[in-house]
Amino acid sequence: MCTYRTEIIETKGSGKGTASWIKVDEATVYFDHPVHAPYGHSLNIDFRNSQTTNGERVALELEPKSALKMAQTILQLLKDTPAEITELGGLIS
Repeated sequence: MCTYRTEIIETKGSGKGTASWIKVDEATVYFDHPVHAPYGHSLNIDFRNSQTTNGERVALELEPKSALKMAQTILQLLKDTPAEITELGGLIS
């Protein structure tokens, strides 16, 4: 079932595109049918630079359990890293 829910969030970083590294300032996150991954549905994340018009992006299509494990791992790593390094100042507990 498609939720048609799409979240667009501001990001700061870089991503490896097809030709080179690109500035990443936006991520679109949604749960839908994948284009390439062999699953009925996937958690999809498209990273892009909203200031360009060339359509270059870094895209992920993740099997739902893999997406959940990735999210949990990211949160745990940020939690376990000293706040002075992450500059999160206790935002993750």
